[in-house]
Amino acid sequence: MNIKTEISSKIFKALKNFLALEDDKIELQNTRKEFKGDYTLVVFPFVKILKLKPEEAAEKIGEKLLEISEIKSYNVVKGFLNLSLTDEAFYDFLYQKTEEYPKPSKKIMVEYSSPNTNKPLHLGHVRNNLLGYSVAEILREAGNEVLKTQVINDRGIHICKSMLAWQKFGKNETPESSGKKGDHLVGDYYVKFDQEYQKEIQDLVAKGMSAEQAKKEAPLLNQAQKMLKDWEDEKPEVRELWAKMNAWVYNGFEETYQRLGVDFDSIQYESETYLLGKDIISKGLEKNVFYQKEDGSVWIDLTNDGLDEKLVLRSDGTSVYITQDLGTAVQRFESFNIDGLTYVVGNEQDYHFKVLFVILKKLGFHWAEDLHHLSYGMVDLPHGKMKSREGTVVDADDLMNEMKATAKEIAKEAGKLDGMSDDEKEKLYESIGMAALKYYILKVDPKKRILFDPKESIDFNGNTGPFLQYAYVRIQSVLRKKTPVAGEFRSPELTEIEKNLVKQMNDYDEVVSKAAEELNPALVANYAYDLVKLFNGFYQNHSILSNDDENITQFRLQLIKKVGEKIKRSLNLLGIKTPEKM
Repeated sequence: MNIKTEISSKIFKALKNFLALEDDKIELQNTRKEFKGDYTLVVFPFVKILKLKPEEAAEKIGEKLLEISEIKSYNVVKGFLNLSLTDEAFYDFLYQKTEEYPKPSKKIMVEYSSPNTNKPLHLGHVRNNLLGYSVAEILREAGNEVLKTQVINDRGIHICKSMLAWQKFGKNETPESSGKKGDHLVGDYYVKFDQEYQKEIQDLVAKGMSAEQAKKEAPLLNQAQKMLKDWEDEKPEVRELWAKMNAWVYNGFEETYQRLGVDFDSIQYESETYLLGKDIISKGLEKNVFYQKEDGSVWIDLTNDGLDEKLVLRSDGTSVYITQDLGTAVQRFESFNIDGLTYVVGNEQDYHFKVLFVILKKLGFHWAEDLHHLSYGMVDLPHGKMKSREGTVVDADDLMNEMKATAKEIAKEAGKLDGMSDDEKEKLYESIGMAALKYYILKVDPKKRILFDPKESIDFNGNTGPFLQYAYVRIQSVLRKKTPVAGEFRSPELTEIEKNLVKQMNDYDEVVSKAAEELNPALVANYAYDLVKLFNGFYQNHSILSNDDENITQFRLQLIKKVGEKIKRSLNLLGIKTPEKM
């Protein structure tokens, strides 16, 4: 239900014969705050038809539009026609009497997270997961069927490094014996490998070897490479160790995912997908999309597409990343019958996805037009860049613990937790901390880098998650004092801020649709913030419960109840929970 869509439709019908319109593209915008009116019609497209100056054309059209029952008056500012609606039009929206328009429905897959099994999730993964989950929820809210997936990178030399370090230095340590989460334990051995590897390099250099040569000939690296070969040859003892340590990591990941509030409909593993794509390369060679060099390697020349020449199969017949990504994309469209696929991957992979999409188009896959890369910026901290192998990464679990601890500290200072049990308080600290983290990250356009400041993110008075949660809680507090009576109630006259609240709620579907189109949760976050600011202004300047006229009280209760519902829906799209008390 949407006032703007409804009014646009009525304007088209009113002007169709008058202006001999052939399509229904009426450009209706929210009227700017400095002008009187609710919605603005851009008149410039009709000036030529009427053969009048913009102001005269707007006047003539404005007179015609007064025939529409929802429009009570108009004013003209240059070529813009500002329309003021009747109070009844706002009540119709509030009480859901406007027409419901069908939403487009596609089956879309969203790939996000896709971590390596040699380390726990870190701050970069947090942005990835929150973006992926939120985009999936927004696409679903826009009317699509959505499948969430990830490809877990569970094979390769980096995985073998953790395995080898555990084998050599682990003394059979397990998550149970150490009391550590499995992903943290395996991550510790990835760091341990690098520490021992650096020592070997230093020893070799001290004996006269060049640094470059030492990096290649250090025994640990050679042993890790042999372990990878043994894995590929399916040596039982290597595969058993690999399965055991990966299982530890998956259990650890699952705990983190649950706390982040993200989920997946399907999971793929690189150990199962890394051979995919070779058949596509063979077919591409037959079609002359690819070419083979004398050494047997296969390439594609994309210089005419503004890219370069790209290797798609090594001379020994083994895959590169692009090979398996080609295979995985084809498999997904065939197996899941999807209409589109969105990859949530950092902007360091921009070039890779340009190449992938161009190759799939050249191979003749029509659905390649429906592939999207949600490219996002890195998350920075005040103390510099993160490096996994050096153990300087900001761990996702540690970050969430810090957010909860900060929420606890600030909530205690505010002193509003009287009457809550310890268990309720702990759940609330978690809810506030996670809201702060999620909103701080999602309110920023994905393309931009973020400098993450935990303290700033948890401020109860700024553009933050807790600020939005608190507005919802305030509404629930009023509704507990007096429950709205079923029915339709009206004030003698709607105030400007009441109309603005209805208009803001009315924009919800449009914002969701745009956020889905642009793959941008920041639009929803900013919408929710604007709605909360309006509500706070209303709350401070209007009596909700103490009115001489019960109709006004009941109308305002209905109004804030629906505002609360919109805040909750918006925050749900960002993965943020809405507590009933704070």
